[in-house]
Amino acid sequence: MRSILIDAGSLIALFAVDDKHHQKFDRLVSDFSEKGLRLLTTWPCVVETSYLHYVPQRFEMLRWIELGGAQVYPFEPVHLGEMIPWMQRYTEPNKREMDLADGSLYWLAVETGIVEIMTVDHNDFDRYRLPNGHAFVVL
Repeated sequence: MRSILIDAGSLIALFAVDDKHHQKFDRLVSDFSEKGLRLLTTWPCVVETSYLHYVPQRFEMLRWIELGGAQVYPFEPVHLGEMIPWMQRYTEPNKREMDLADGSLYWLAVETGIVEIMTVDHNDFDRYRLPNGHAFVVL
């Protein structure tokens, strides 16, 4: 089974048929699912997606997660202590930042060893380097 991280932008694209990235991520999920796919995300990504989605896509996405479309990987408050230094390292004042959603996916990659990620945010995930120096594999 192939395990892939999924961020908020990709979750939005999956459920918004008018999104310019919809076909790409719909096709990726369909193709990978044939061979066994486990999508992983975090609660900050689900919250961000829910906030940015319109009704009824918001409810479709939440129902999809409820039914196992993606596994939401939990973390404890103590894990914020790991995320904050990474978020600070990748935040450039008045330019780009690693927000909590990205920080939680970075943490999840470190925790699980999964480095493939479905994201529309190439600019950020291309520049992030994991503690071992490796880059994410952006799909």
